Amino acid sequence: MRSAFAQTLLDLAAEDERIALLTGDLGFAVLEPFAERFPDRFWNAGVAEQNMVGLATGLAEAGYTPYVYSIATFASMRGYEFVRNGPILHELPVRVVGVGGGMDYGHNGVTHYALEDAGIMRVQPGIAVVAPADPQQTRAALPAIQTLPGPVYLRLGKESQPVPGLDGRFALGRAERIGEGRDVALVALGGMAATAVETAERLAADGVEASVLVVSSLNPAPTEDLAEALAEVPVALSAEAHYVNGALGSLVAETIAEHGLGCRLVRAGLRAMPIGATGSRPHLYERHGLAPEQLAASALRALDGASAPVTTGATHPR
Repeated sequence: MRSAFAQTLLDLAAEDERIALLTGDLGFAVLEPFAERFPDRFWNAGVAEQNMVGLATGLAEAGYTPYVYSIATFASMRGYEFVRNGPILHELPVRVVGVGGGMDYGHNGVTHYALEDAGIMRVQPGIAVVAPADPQQTRAALPAIQTLPGPVYLRLGKESQPVPGLDGRFALGRAERIGEGRDVALVALGGMAATAVETAERLAADGVEASVLVVSSLNPAPTEDLAEALAEVPVALSAEAHYVNGALGSLVAETIAEHGLGCRLVRAGLRAMPIGATGSRPHLYERHGLAPEQLAASALRALDGASAPVTTGATHPR
């Protein structure tokens, strides 16, 4: 996904001289082509994300469309106040690019897990929050956000496989639907989409028909698409490599409540800080209830109408 971002940005920059790129001293394996081709529009701000956002704000005020690139935890949180008081407050086209959403930096430990980034950005009404599901959708999302006059938080995965049936479809404020199943709606945030599709396949083997709703535009939110789809099903399961509060699970709960829908919601995600847990992304997904077989089991329990509240994921920090 990083390579798709870098190549698409390079192509857009060749057509639009306003596009600039800043990095917090990382990403050179994919950013070097931009730096070499457009050296006067590339800056390494060093390990100083607040300064990088401040510099980008000044560039945006001067007419540029700057992209600031860092690991998702650092991009979203170290410069958060600067994003709020700069690009958001002044409605400037700064694009904050957070790489490694969720637990993509699995071996680096919890300091590198972006588990609250989408939530804290979504709470600000003046910034678009976009989380592409795969490289093809990344290539479609960049031209779409380039036209926005205000700031954007772009949440990218480190690595990503194509999502079957998605075919790169992307539109701001829309959820992309895969399948027409009306037993369960699997609502996936960005990079969880491929896992949701595999979950639907496992449910199909048990005779349960599921549709997948890929939410890659978290703000503007695809409220109407979600409400229409959730009105058709008895059970919805939201899946995100994120804490269950603040991002997709909260959006789905809000949609159900505000539209008076009768479907039951299961929120799959992390419920406690994963202290001491490291490893590959598949290992961490399984550890926190996000593997396809675990998501399918959660959906089946909800369909069975168990009286106890349905939860998934870790409920303890270790």
